[in-house]
Amino acid sequence: MNLKALLLSPDEKTVRILRRVLGDLEIDIEHCATADDAIRLITRQRFEGIIVDVTNMEEAGSVLRGAKAAPVNKRALAIVLVEASVGMKGGFEMGAHFVLHKPFAVERAKASFRAVRALMKRERRMQMRVPVQVPVECFGDSRYKAKTFDLCEGGMAIQFLGRVPKENPLRFSLALPGAGEGLEIEGELAWEGNDRQAGVRFKDATDEQRNTLRQWLSSHLPEPEQDDPPVVCKVTDHSSGGCYLTTSSPFPRGTRVALSMKTSDLNVQAKGFVLVAHPEFGMGVELLQKTAEQRDQAKRLITALRAKEGTPELQVEPEGLERSSAGDRPVGGEASATGISGSDDALVGLFKQQFQAPVESFLQQMREQRRSDESRSVSATT
Repeated sequence: MNLKALLLSPDEKTVRILRRVLGDLEIDIEHCATADDAIRLITRQRFEGIIVDVTNMEEAGSVLRGAKAAPVNKRALAIVLVEASVGMKGGFEMGAHFVLHKPFAVERAKASFRAVRALMKRERRMQMRVPVQVPVECFGDSRYKAKTFDLCEGGMAIQFLGRVPKENPLRFSLALPGAGEGLEIEGELAWEGNDRQAGVRFKDATDEQRNTLRQWLSSHLPEPEQDDPPVVCKVTDHSSGGCYLTTSSPFPRGTRVALSMKTSDLNVQAKGFVLVAHPEFGMGVELLQKTAEQRDQAKRLITALRAKEGTPELQVEPEGLERSSAGDRPVGGEASATGISGSDDALVGLFKQQFQAPVESFLQQMREQRRSDESRSVSATT
C-alpha cells in the first residue's frame, strides 16, 4: 500500500513537480488548492505527510495546527515549502518538521523527499496495530493488573482490571504469544478513556526490547513493510556528543536515528537524534547517552571515527520522529536525550542553538569552531 500525502499548493508548477517526484517514490498525493479544502480532508482521511506550500503564512499555520489537532493525522510528518524571505526559522515556527526552499527542481526535490519517505514508512509501521488480548502487570507505586486490546511498536491500548494508576512512568510486564520470553518495558499513560481504558506509550526501549517487538509484530502483520535502505553519510565534524553528516537526503529535525560504521574488521553502532537538518546538504546528530548501553555505543563510535583517516562514512536509518521536535523549543531539551548539556559540548551546543540559522551561516560557525578546536589540540600537544 502506497504512502499518502496531502499537498496544499495553489501553484501549478509546484504541484506538477511534486506529483512527478512523489509518484516516483510511491507516495500518492491528495491535492488541495485552498486551506479550507485541506482542513476538511485532514479531519476525514489519514495521511503520512502534510505538505504545505507557504504562500500565506496564516493559512499555512492553520493547516498545520489542524493536522496536529486531528487524531487521525496528529503523527503526520509536516513539510513546508518556503521562499527565501520566510527561511528555515519561519518554517519551524509554523510547526514544520522539515523546511524546503523554493524554487526546486525534480532531482533536488527527489533527494529531499527520499529521506522523508523513509521516515514516513517507519512512522506508519510504528503505528500498525495488532489486535491481541494478553494479561499485563503494571508496576508503579503499587501493582496493577490489566489486559491489552492491541499492540504496536510504539505502545499499546489496555484496560485496567481495577483502579487506573496516576503515577508516571510505569513498568509493564506481558507475555507475547509465541515469543517465548516475556517483555518488560517502561512506558507512560498517553490517554485515558471510558471503562478504565488507557493508551500506553513505550519509553526508552532498549535495542533488545525493540527487536523483540518488531519481530513479533512483523510475524503478525498481514503485509509487513520493508524499510528503505540506510542513507550513506560522510562525517565532517564530530565530538564526544555528536557529529555532522553530509548527505543529499538528511532526515528531518527530531528524527531518532541508528548510526553504524561497518568494515571488514569493524562493526560499531550507536543511536542518535537529529538536532539540525539542512535539506540537500546534511544534518547534525546528537548521540544518545542516557543509558549505560547508549554511552558505551557512543564512545565506541566516536573512538572509531577518530581512528579513521580521511572522511569516514556512516550508514544512517530512521527509527521514528519525536513529536516535540516541531515548534519553537529545543528537541529533547538540554539533557533529556543524552544527559549532556549543550554547554558541555560545543558542537552539540551549536546544533541546539543554531538549528534555524541559514545553511551558509551555520557552516561558517561550524568551520570556525573546528579551527578553534584544532588550535587547542595543537597547543595541548606542544
